[in-house]
Amino acid sequence: MTLYQLTHGRVTWTNIINPNAKDIAALREQYPYIHPLHLEDVQSRIERPKIDTDDDYLFVVMHFPKWDPVARITRAAEVDFFVGRGYVVTLHDGQLKPLNKLFEVAEEDEQMRQRLLGKGANHTFYVIIDTLVDYIFPILRRVDANIQAIEEQIFTERSQRIIQEISIVRRDVLALRRIVRQQLPVIEEIETGEHAIIHEDLEEYFGDIADHLRKARDILDENYEVIAGLAETADTLLNHRINDVMRILTVISFIMLPLTLISSIYGMNIELPLDDHPMAFFIISLFMLIIAVAMLLYFRRRGWL
Repeated sequence: MTLYQLTHGRVTWTNIINPNAKDIAALREQYPYIHPLHLEDVQSRIERPKIDTDDDYLFVVMHFPKWDPVARITRAAEVDFFVGRGYVVTLHDGQLKPLNKLFEVAEEDEQMRQRLLGKGANHTFYVIIDTLVDYIFPILRRVDANIQAIEEQIFTERSQRIIQEISIVRRDVLALRRIVRQQLPVIEEIETGEHAIIHEDLEEYFGDIADHLRKARDILDENYEVIAGLAETADTLLNHRINDVMRILTVISFIMLPLTLISSIYGMNIELPLDDHPMAFFIISLFMLIIAVAMLLYFRRRGWL
């Protein structure tokens, strides 16, 4: 069983990590009025964020970001909530550090448990979501640091590495935007909707959470614009470097043309000037060198080198 409970006064927080069939059966036995479809939803890994209202409880599905250090991308961690009179149930995969830490601290500290559970189940629900939303901002600061590192290195010669880093950060920003944007309608529905479970005096608190999500969304929109600009700059710099290489190769080709022509002519099996001269090889080589230097000076003067 991966079912843990905290109780203070009349409020109980049930925390279920990686729910299995036994956990769902225990939840069904403890709260028999929970709809079977909702119990089925908590076992699904592909639920989109939503809120379902029942006469006796709220069923809320939300996603919060967690960092995948192997793939270097932020992934969505699903947390399912059942909120009723006197209880809160959370179901998740155990990967969200702030949620685990909140439960552990409340379990060990009596005062923290009183602050968390002493004002009712709906207040506990608010504190949990607020803690998880606040955890988004350290992730955003990491994204800002990555963007700043790219800005400092973009004009170096490591163009291939910079383009790779831009692609990784842009993918991460897109993933974060998708996660944050999907949570906002759920919180706004809790803030503005009429729910028997959520007291009116908590509407302002959930409004504060909605403001935090809007701020996170705006930061991510700005980050996306910045990373798009950096990608365009990197492409421009790479094209400029490619053009430089092509220009040098073209100059070399033009220089080699007359030298190749002279070599081809003197490679023919016919009588040519200087055929019998003992210094013919050195004279022709000097002539070819003069042509190459003259062409280099001309190209240099025209600004092509």
